[in-house]
Amino acid sequence: MFDPKTLEAFGERLSAAIAASPVRDVEKNARALATSFFSRLDLVTREEFEIQAGVLAATREKLTALEARVAELEKAASSATQV
Repeated sequence: MFDPKTLEAFGERLSAAIAASPVRDVEKNARALATSFFSRLDLVTREEFEIQAGVLAATREKLTALEARVAELEKAASSATQV
């Protein structure tokens, strides 16, 4: 079997080699490119979306209640004018 210290040392050397290689630069450039691309889009976070969905649901409930109240008032007003 392998010695755990040997595997750990190998992992450290591999990490150091990757950090010093062009792979790290490519990763940074790809990340910057993706960030730039997504910043141009009109996107919102999931949290912002959930908040707005909650506001919309509350507004719909209030609108439904107000529509029912207006219907009741119109009915009462039309009954009062017919008498």
